[in-house]
Amino acid sequence: MKVLIATEKPFAKTAVDGIREIFEKAHFEVALLEKYTDVNDFYNAVADVDALIVRSDKVTAEVIDAGKNLKIVVRAGAGFDNLDLAACTANNIVAMNTPGQNSNAVAELALGMMIYMARNTFKPGTGTELKGKRLGIQAYGNVGRLVAEKAKALGMEVWAFDPFIPKEKMESEGVTVPATLEELYENCNYISLHIPANEQTKKSIGRNLVGRMPKGGCVINTARKEVINEEELAALMTEREDLKYCTDIAPVEMGLFEGFEKRFFATPKKQGAETAEANVNAAKAAANQIVRFFETGDKTFQVNK
Repeated sequence: MKVLIATEKPFAKTAVDGIREIFEKAHFEVALLEKYTDVNDFYNAVADVDALIVRSDKVTAEVIDAGKNLKIVVRAGAGFDNLDLAACTANNIVAMNTPGQNSNAVAELALGMMIYMARNTFKPGTGTELKGKRLGIQAYGNVGRLVAEKAKALGMEVWAFDPFIPKEKMESEGVTVPATLEELYENCNYISLHIPANEQTKKSIGRNLVGRMPKGGCVINTARKEVINEEELAALMTEREDLKYCTDIAPVEMGLFEGFEKRFFATPKKQGAETAEANVNAAKAAANQIVRFFETGDKTFQVNK
């Protein structure tokens, strides 16, 4: 079996070494394509491989068409919107992600962003503390649970809303569960978003929800930019000078948020998974999943059907 690691933004050397070690033990051949600037290089490199590992690289229908022998594609990370799932399915290719490997890195970033906004983005002036504040977590998956755990350690009161997680499970972990999403926003000083971008969630975070937040409310987004209704949120922040927004995904229209000074911050480039530990964890998980797929047919983390 031959595996291609195609990363325009490369894995750390320790991560690549870890991948190679896993594949060498399985007697798989490894090809490496890093820092490529021409997509044709990607097309050529994928032409004769059985498996593909990527980070944020776009696996388009054209890439899949070029990969005549491809049987599996793994996105090293939780999100997989850079994979053309329909094209994978049409060509009998299994598409996977590596959920949970970046969770701690994202959770730590979310808490760091809360502190940053509570301290007025470290500009002069009196800030506030997180202790005693109420945090609302929208989606209580791998990241949401870690955010809850860390927030409680800081003395925050944690609420969470997730229609796919049993209420009893969340409550058993010391989390308050509101009856509705609207109630979550109405009662929380901070909202931490961990929802995927899909037809139900795109542009769902706007005036109707954020407008319900108490004075000084702050939204933290380490999920996806598509879930934010940017026009509504910017208009609301203009009307309410107390609201804050901090995001790990730069808005499509950055200009909408100009002039908010201490109330808005966006990382220059997505930072959620940018730790050495997350880099290595996701890389090794991708390699192990490919080995299990070929050796036992394991499709545990398949995201297309």
